[in-house]
Order: sequence, then C-alpha cells, then structure tokens
Amino acid sequence: MGFKVKFWGVRGSIACPSDKYIVYGGNTACIEIACGGQRLVMDCGTGLRNFGHWMMRKGVEYADILLSHTHWDHINGFPFFSPAFRDDFEFTVHAGHLRSSGLTVREVMAGQMVQPMFPVPIDAMSAKLNFRDFDAGDTFVLHDAITVHTTPLNHPNNATGYRIEYAGKSVCYVTDTEHVPGRPDRNILELIAGADLVIYDSTYTDDEFPGKVGWGHSTWQEGVRLCRQAGAKRLAIFHHDPDHDDRFMAQLEKDARHLWTGALVARENMRIILS
Repeated sequence: MGFKVKFWGVRGSIACPSDKYIVYGGNTACIEIACGGQRLVMDCGTGLRNFGHWMMRKGVEYADILLSHTHWDHINGFPFFSPAFRDDFEFTVHAGHLRSSGLTVREVMAGQMVQPMFPVPIDAMSAKLNFRDFDAGDTFVLHDAITVHTTPLNHPNNATGYRIEYAGKSVCYVTDTEHVPGRPDRNILELIAGADLVIYDSTYTDDEFPGKVGWGHSTWQEGVRLCRQAGAKRLAIFHHDPDHDDRFMAQLEKDARHLWTGALVARENMRIILS
C-alpha cells in the first residue's frame, strides 16, 4: 500500500460554513496521512468530524493523531469525533508543545469537554484513548516503519512541525508558525530539506503580513521561499484565512502557480499520492 495524503480541513482560525467557501473548504485543520495500512491524523480541527464518519464506514479502527498545538481551531473537532465514542476503536494522541506549560495533552483535550463549555466529558468516549507527550525536536518511529521527525515552531503557546517519512518518501506538516521577514527559519529549513510535499501555514499574503505580526502565522510566499531554499519538491498552501473566500483563493492560486510551479492550494477533500 502507498503513501497518501487527504485534506479533510484546510481553514485556519475558525470554520467558515458558507456558500463563499465551497470550492476550497471551510473546515479547520485536519489531514489524513495513509502510510501503508496505518493512518496518521494531523490535527483535530472541524474536518475531523467527516474523517471520523469515513473511518466508521470503512472499518478503520486505529489511528495516531499528531497535534501541531492545541488552540481551538486545531482541536475542536475532537468532541465530535464519532469513532471515539465506540469501544472497538483505538487512538493515540501525540503532542510536543505542552511540557513547558506543566499540562499534559490529555488534560488539555479533556479541558475543552467540561461544563459549562461542553456537556459531554471525555470519559464518555469509550474508545481506547492513549495520550503521549514528547518534546518538539524529538524523533520517533511509529509501527516499525514510519519515522517522525519534529521541530519547535514560532507560535504563541508553542507548536510542533512534523516530517513523516515512509517508504522513501516524505511529507512535512508545518503549521502554525510565524516567520521573520528576511530571516528564514533554520528549524523549518532543516525539517523540510528535500521533502516531497510541504504543507505550510499560509494564512496571509506578504502584503497582509505587516498588520498581523505577533499573531503567529506566515504567508504563502514565505512557504515558496522556504521550499525553494530547502529543495522541497511541492508546497501545499494551507491554513487559509477565514476572510479569504473562494474568489480570493482562486486569485491566490493563480499567483502562486505563476511564482512557482511546485505550489498548489490545498482544498478540502483533495488527495495527493506520493508514488
């Protein structure tokens, strides 16, 4: 079996359920990576709900969930993840950004499911849930075949970037992160060097960025610059700003393709096969 990537949610900050977001999608961050018979899930945004329905239809009973961080738009699909309420499913949730906070990933995921914010507690989830905290910068192996490299990212409350290597191919997931203009992030360059696909935080354009400094996000143009410098093969522009509707994104896609033929814009339900 191959190495496949599917985008279940591509939006940043907040979900956008509107007819202005049909082409590119309105659900927040969730990506499925299929490595042979194993499933990795990058983040638990609102796109996780549809992925969960797919898991139940297909009878896929286990997945590793790798969190970039635990801001709401990256975890608020978890309480609506239907397989987690079935005792024949199992999930391991990994996070690399929390140790300095004194919190565990289980505490944070459970914390969004307490009254009066949410009526159903995490203990109502009957699936086998495993929680694993690590330090961003660690490397580990999943299922004896999938190598995961990680790096810390520049984001409020910290975040983790990932490089997934399997069967001679590599996918990097780099969101949420803020760049410093004119100073390429060395952590990211090392992580994405020669990667087959880089999924990068492209919330803003370079023109918008000066008004957003300190918000913890980057631009699609910076993604292109990093990929070119690191010798990466393709860039998936990701984590679209909620104010960037389909019309805006269509023009952005044209501009990106004109700047670099290796750039593409992630859309909900898009599949990429690394062969």
